[in-house]
Amino acid sequence: MSHHLSGPNLRSPRGDARLDMTDLFAFTVPGDRTVLILNVNPAAPTGGEAFHPDAVYRINVDTDGDHQADVAFSFVFTDPQNGRQTVTVHRADGEQARSHEAGGQRVLADAPVSFGAEPEVTVSGGYRLFAGMRSDPFFADLDGILADFQWTGVDWGADKNVFGIVLEMPSTELSPDPVIGLWGRVSLRQNGRLTSVDRGAHLSLTAYFNQDDAAKAAYNEGEPAQDWDTYLEPWSAVLAHTGGYDAETARETLRTVLPDILRYDRSRLALYPNGRTPADDITSARLKMISGGRTPTDHIGPHTDLLDEFPYLGTPHPDPAP
Repeated sequence: MSHHLSGPNLRSPRGDARLDMTDLFAFTVPGDRTVLILNVNPAAPTGGEAFHPDAVYRINVDTDGDHQADVAFSFVFTDPQNGRQTVTVHRADGEQARSHEAGGQRVLADAPVSFGAEPEVTVSGGYRLFAGMRSDPFFADLDGILADFQWTGVDWGADKNVFGIVLEMPSTELSPDPVIGLWGRVSLRQNGRLTSVDRGAHLSLTAYFNQDDAAKAAYNEGEPAQDWDTYLEPWSAVLAHTGGYDAETARETLRTVLPDILRYDRSRLALYPNGRTPADDITSARLKMISGGRTPTDHIGPHTDLLDEFPYLGTPHPDPAP
């Protein structure tokens, strides 16, 4: 799966779908603008009717290739009241961007969250923001994957919704250099302590590689800068088992996804693993990796309800399946 159900036992982190990061996208649009999308809450609104008010939803940006955040956008939501919720967006730079707290300047404040079919869009200072329910762009024969790659032809995500956070800005807001790296994170504040409960960039990793529940929890709390040293050996062993990789081939293959940062050269077409658009087939890319090329695809194509304009994600389905 993409990054859905990334907690223990193939469930959401802390058993709460509102904290479950499902996808991360990064691409450019005409006008030299960069779009960043973080989706959460699979099968929304079944697992949660609003964003978690005690969570910090975060998109981290590495602008110098050192595997640490140089710019961080944090999204903090109010406690929903009478079916309404608002979000404030914080931008942190430099050392402040490396804290999981929502620090830095407020670039958008008290923007409305959309729970209906029509997207409410907030524009301020070159930024454009949408937050709310949209059609889930995730496409995969999930039942076939769980049945040891016996394909059913059914797209699990075809009738599903997610909560999307879509932020568009002038590309120079991130870096004059077109090459950036990105990863998402969801942190939860409990008893005065903020804990990272989910993170990722190259999706469909933790379900395949971190099969032990303790390993999943440690991964979700971790930092990309430590990924290579921490996961090269155990993930190489997974590839040897699932795809017959030798040590050298596994090492070279894992360089694409470790550290778990999505590299994006914005001077080139966004096509995974160079950035990612909602139409990119990450499920097939991961199946090919895991199987050593023996299972190159699940034969499911991208959704046709994606929009060519902001907020790019499709109109939510009226009757989401549980």
